[in-house]
Amino acid sequence: MKRAIIIVIDSMGIGAMPDCRDFGDVPECNTLKNVCKFNHGLNLPNMAKMGLGNIQDFEGLAKTAEPIAKYGTMFEKSKGKDTTTGHWEIAGLISEKPFATFPEGFPDELIEKFIKETNCGGILANIPASGTAIIAELNDEHQKTKFPIVYTSADSVFQIAVDTDIIPLETLYDWCHIARRLLDEGNYNVSRVIARPYKVIDGKPTRISKDRRDYSMAPEHTILDDIKNKGGKVIGIGKIEDIFAKKGITHAVHTGSNKEGLELTIKAIKNELELDKIAYEDKNYGEPTLIFTNLVDTDMLFGHRNDATGYGKALEEIDRYLDIILKEVTDEDLLIITADHGCDPTVEGTDHTRESVPVLVFNKKTQGGDLGKLQGFDNVAKFIKDWIF
Repeated sequence: MKRAIIIVIDSMGIGAMPDCRDFGDVPECNTLKNVCKFNHGLNLPNMAKMGLGNIQDFEGLAKTAEPIAKYGTMFEKSKGKDTTTGHWEIAGLISEKPFATFPEGFPDELIEKFIKETNCGGILANIPASGTAIIAELNDEHQKTKFPIVYTSADSVFQIAVDTDIIPLETLYDWCHIARRLLDEGNYNVSRVIARPYKVIDGKPTRISKDRRDYSMAPEHTILDDIKNKGGKVIGIGKIEDIFAKKGITHAVHTGSNKEGLELTIKAIKNELELDKIAYEDKNYGEPTLIFTNLVDTDMLFGHRNDATGYGKALEEIDRYLDIILKEVTDEDLLIITADHGCDPTVEGTDHTRESVPVLVFNKKTQGGDLGKLQGFDNVAKFIKDWIF
């Protein structure tokens, strides 16, 4: 049976959308192009031979006359520039209504209900902020009061940060579940509640990526549901199960780094994952199969922190693993590499950027070529539907 593999390089946008100013972004934003320029070129030979360098002039990224994949640019239809909107559209769901944002912080009524139902005693912050900055700023007060740090950003997120040496991790997760329920009951239209656990390591508050959890609104129907309803397997690697609120997912495993996510993806491709240990239900799932991986480090560790050097190194790490992945995929596999939005570390600000994204579509038996400009990230869902159904 045919199988599809999606690898989302989180935030690897390739140019501002025409409506970028409506989202607070500048036309100069182009995450991949600017990261390449900042680093005086990147070593991405596998993405280059797939045709990534043919899409635009990316410094250090060679063009090829014989691309092994189909390549193109996708423009988002949905009204957003966040992870949830991007991934949902990749899976075939267009979000006509943008998620709500809270530039002045969350309403008092919501915060009061949150404090009452969590019995947390109070909260700190309730402002838009960089996560690393707000945790560093308020850590001392958090240690004294044990109040959670609640903050948002330019995205539709309700984020809760605690030092898990003073507030247990399970308590943080419980508080996130309560926040998710309150937001849904109040029709606040907030995309995600995010658990942001950290510890003080060598005197510095340090976020623990592997224990982060996202609590998304549940999407309507996607291609993930189509595959699951057909009796197939949908294997989510990274934060995929959180982004889709487990809907349409049959198996899932969280990751603490891109390296772990890539190694798990290779295991999944080689049918070496112990699926019984990561299945939601005790049942036999058959075919077809979708392996869906999110590689978050580019966004979380480097894009949001304006670290163009780290971003470039992360892309080079991904490319090295592609050397293995391209050899391991079979003639019956369709491999799609894309992104969900931008997060240009070279422009002012630390938020996502409203950008188009690249798409690389590879099958060993299929000739490569230019897909051109495609309207909608949902082209990924169409490629998969045509491939496995």
